[in-house]
Amino acid sequence: MADSPSSKSNSLIFHHTKKGGWHAAIYIIFVEFAERFAYQGLASNLITYLTNVLNEPITTAAKNVNTWIGVSSLFPLLGGFIADSCLGRFRTILLSSLIYLLGMIFLTLSVSVVKHTTLFFLALYVLSIGDGGHKPCVQTFAADQFDEDTPEEKEAKSSFFNWWYLGIVAGSAAAVFVVIYLQDNVGWGVGLGVLVGVLAIALALFLLGINRYRKESPQGSPFTTMAQVFVAAARKWRVKDKSGHTDYYYGEDEEEHNQLHDHQLKFHALQHTQHCSFLDKAMIIDEVDASSKTRNPWRLCSVTQVEEVKLVLRLIPIWLSCLMFCVVQSQIHTYFTKQGSTLVRSIGPHFQIPPASLQGFVGVFILLAVPIYDRIFVPLARKFTGHPAGITVLQRIGVGLALSILTMVVSALVETKRVGVARDHGLIDDPKAVIPMSIWWMLPQYMITGVSDAFTIVGLQELFYDQMPDAMRSLGAAAYISIVGVGSFVSNIVIAIVEDISSRSGEKWLGNNINRAHLDYYYWVLAGLSVGSLCVYLLLAKSYVYKKVDEAERSSNNQGFRFNKYRPRV
Repeated sequence: MADSPSSKSNSLIFHHTKKGGWHAAIYIIFVEFAERFAYQGLASNLITYLTNVLNEPITTAAKNVNTWIGVSSLFPLLGGFIADSCLGRFRTILLSSLIYLLGMIFLTLSVSVVKHTTLFFLALYVLSIGDGGHKPCVQTFAADQFDEDTPEEKEAKSSFFNWWYLGIVAGSAAAVFVVIYLQDNVGWGVGLGVLVGVLAIALALFLLGINRYRKESPQGSPFTTMAQVFVAAARKWRVKDKSGHTDYYYGEDEEEHNQLHDHQLKFHALQHTQHCSFLDKAMIIDEVDASSKTRNPWRLCSVTQVEEVKLVLRLIPIWLSCLMFCVVQSQIHTYFTKQGSTLVRSIGPHFQIPPASLQGFVGVFILLAVPIYDRIFVPLARKFTGHPAGITVLQRIGVGLALSILTMVVSALVETKRVGVARDHGLIDDPKAVIPMSIWWMLPQYMITGVSDAFTIVGLQELFYDQMPDAMRSLGAAAYISIVGVGSFVSNIVIAIVEDISSRSGEKWLGNNINRAHLDYYYWVLAGLSVGSLCVYLLLAKSYVYKKVDEAERSSNNQGFRFNKYRPRV
């Protein structure tokens, strides 16, 4: 019988050598640090280059930034698919790192030597392609270096995720504080050149550890597995599912079992759920299946295979309900930065804070919030809830969504204050004037953004790693990242709608004069939309069914279906 897709989707086949562990993962951490350093060093200050150097209007520049971030966050869906089905994670990381380095070199040349706008935007989207292969694979590949069957490595893997997140935040914060200063005060060519150097060093270190890595084999297209379930269910739509009397297909044949037993791998069997019950028809054994010599995977699927598809379907509504969170987060790269550029940024007589550098405090507050959450909040919450993690992952995400509403409320109040000061000093029609108000007034909104990140972003990472089928975890990482991308596109849509409606009703919002752009009104609109989104999320979270797994070693007694030897009960 042909290999069952569900068996592939529930195992990783490693080269059984003395590889992996921390001595392999550390090289991969350098790659992730460099990518985050480069991405944040560009994304955080991109709107400044577009408005100050390319002379784009603020709204146009904001849309260009959102579009680039959006595309960069959608390409990982393709990259995750390629890694899982064709290349494997190692080769995908290597290829994407080379593409990313090439794109950054082109970008540096476009702002320093060639100075060509077309080359600049071309290089931006070459970076997006590189990101597509990098983001969904690096964390999963690093986690693959730890063997969960070894107690020492299982314990080390838990520690690894803490250091991994620290590397991400450290790379982002370092870029915001160092690279942006170079871009604003020395030159864009120098600032981007530093990013090229860091990427090149990280790639060299990654290659240095090439003989230490555990590398998994590509496991085939997960989309094929999903398509088989839908096709099989459609072909049997007339078959009646007589609960308790109709037999389901649970296992694979004995040959496949023996192969898995030889590799000493565990089978992650998923329990049957009532969610999306229309798909259950795909696993019903009817007379046609029972009389066949071999199983047709486009007509009969296993319980686990069907439940894997249900896992993906259950995550889609949660994914959609979190889009407004990412719309709010996208403001830090656009309008927050332009607001900061109008305020007093001096520290002492000779130093000015680059307006985009306040984004670094998001990382600082994440670094503060995560240990407080882990060491104080979780033990305290555990006493009341009895849950091992204090609160569920969906509750954690919900807290972050609520905090994002507070971010917009505080941002609107600060913007009202900023415009009031500009009006009081006669600067309302001078958008390039420095308003006598400290940039530190904006610190609270960055602080709340960091804390909400620690709840929602980390929660989404955990949700899309834990609740996705095992073989689709690269795609799971890509799906989580894609929320950011689609959220950026939604932000563009909201901007366009706000501009259109406001222009019909009176003075146009979000115009090029930031002092008359009514950003405070815009922030109130985002707060209102976020409240509606949170209400939808709460309804979805209340009815969400978590993955239910029966982990057991496969044995000769494992229930399987023997074709030509079995007839369904009637």
